[in-house]
Amino acid sequence: MQRLHEAIVMGQSDQFSGRLGLIFASIGAAIGTGNIWRFPRMVGANGGGTFLIPWVIFLFVWSIPLVIAEFAMGKRSRTGTVGTFRIFAGKKFAWMGLWTAWISTAIGFYYAIVAGWCLKYFQLGISGGLTGDGVDTTEVWNSFLQSPTQVIFFQFLVIAITLLAIWKGAKAIEKVNVILMTSLFVLLFMTLGLSLWMDMSDGSLDGALFMFTVDPAKLSEPEVWINGLSQSAWSCSAGMGMAITYAVYMRKDEDTVLNAFTMGFANNSISIIAGLAVLSAIFAVSADPLATVTNGSSAITFLALPEVFAQAPGGAVGAFVMMAGFFLALSFAAITSMISTVELCVRNFVDHGYDRQRSVLITSIAIFFFGLPSAIMWVKLDAAGVAFPEFLEVQDHIWGYGLMFSGLFIAFSIWKYGYLKWKKEVELGKAPPGFAGYIGVGVSAFRDDYINTGDNDIEVGRWWDLCLYLAFPILFSVLMLSYFGDMIANTEDVWNPANPKGLGIILAFWSVVAIVFISLNKFLIARPLYRNVPEGADADISLLPGGDDPLVTVLGADAPSSVNITELVAEAVD
Repeated sequence: MQRLHEAIVMGQSDQFSGRLGLIFASIGAAIGTGNIWRFPRMVGANGGGTFLIPWVIFLFVWSIPLVIAEFAMGKRSRTGTVGTFRIFAGKKFAWMGLWTAWISTAIGFYYAIVAGWCLKYFQLGISGGLTGDGVDTTEVWNSFLQSPTQVIFFQFLVIAITLLAIWKGAKAIEKVNVILMTSLFVLLFMTLGLSLWMDMSDGSLDGALFMFTVDPAKLSEPEVWINGLSQSAWSCSAGMGMAITYAVYMRKDEDTVLNAFTMGFANNSISIIAGLAVLSAIFAVSADPLATVTNGSSAITFLALPEVFAQAPGGAVGAFVMMAGFFLALSFAAITSMISTVELCVRNFVDHGYDRQRSVLITSIAIFFFGLPSAIMWVKLDAAGVAFPEFLEVQDHIWGYGLMFSGLFIAFSIWKYGYLKWKKEVELGKAPPGFAGYIGVGVSAFRDDYINTGDNDIEVGRWWDLCLYLAFPILFSVLMLSYFGDMIANTEDVWNPANPKGLGIILAFWSVVAIVFISLNKFLIARPLYRNVPEGADADISLLPGGDDPLVTVLGADAPSSVNITELVAEAVD
């Protein structure tokens, strides 16, 4: 309650300088290690070009529609995830925004470790630690992973870089992402050129041909479609709240639809480039390229690829360029994703009256300490003698699939808005009752009111409604049921919460987090919420479920008067 009596006068609103900054920041949020090391493995394991068909389809059916929704919500609410759900879904559902923020931050706990691996391998690449006679890549990997001091040092380095990148707000985030993403494009194209050169050394382009060869028979396999959906869902960061967060810094006339399509196309393009680079190099030197590329994500990146790059044309120079270029690109991709992860959490602190620098520091420290278990716990050897971080992999399963619920919450907010608007129109006699009336008015309500607002050069049609109202719940159910079904069928003692590979531990974590966050909801809505509304970018929220909340104000304004604060809190809780 003491904090509620604080009369905080916030600083001025922050925004990107232009479209380019937003696009680069959004692309940086979407593009991560999954584009560069997971995507080639998915292509290899699912029939090469065959996999690309469902993957591209789901870009338009799942990822881009969700990103459009996120951009529209964030641009209107002008707050992070907690405030957005508080405004769009209503005060009782602010906890959904907290769930989304937590999931993203929890992923950041172990993602900082993975980013640290990338930096370590860049250091090894430029120092010659991955090339030369007698280098055993398995031994190098095991030695590093089983050295807590080294793993923690590079984890700390990643977090320190991230902290500096977001310290000053949107303008700093914009500059850092422009530099890192431009460098990433250059490095990947350089790696691709050398990989294609390697692939053509025997007179053919086996890797590239495999990448784009479609096997029609494989399209009948459900696993190919499920993997295509999962790759698109996670790779584009759709539903993670990243687009909501960066939309807070949009200019008033920013084209949300065009930006969503740009983000999606850029994400898939980088995946294609990375896939071609990895597969071409592997097909050029490996006797069994498919076995190499499908032997686990860590194996292909940190075990197989150094051996492949060591055989690059040009001797030591070629190997150096391939090794350093690839792992530096991988590091840049990882860091830009970390920037968006940390900023998502920081934005929610700032929205609730905390100083930005203090928020960045608190978040960075939390990510470091909560990430330590993933860095040092349960580092084991598999049957082949390769080290793997079991605790990290457990966290990835728990929070990676928990991310799907964030997308569901976004869809729920849109469904609720449409229902409430239709219901109100019926009461006013402006819309017919019944299911047909809801279809005619309610389904298109969010699209009409918050997407097709005149700011976008591209208007969104009924296809978007079909994606959000029909395709999304079906695909969500298929993805979750397939994941649970596979785990139940193939995991021993699957319901035991003590089994790190079982379903019980996942459900236990989800349940505890959900219960805690729902319990905290009354405290969330009792605190003033400060919207980031730059000059000339007024965004009316009066028609939204939480738009009449007296505790919602704008940055630069005084907190609600301490004289009336008790009444306001009581009203909010009720």
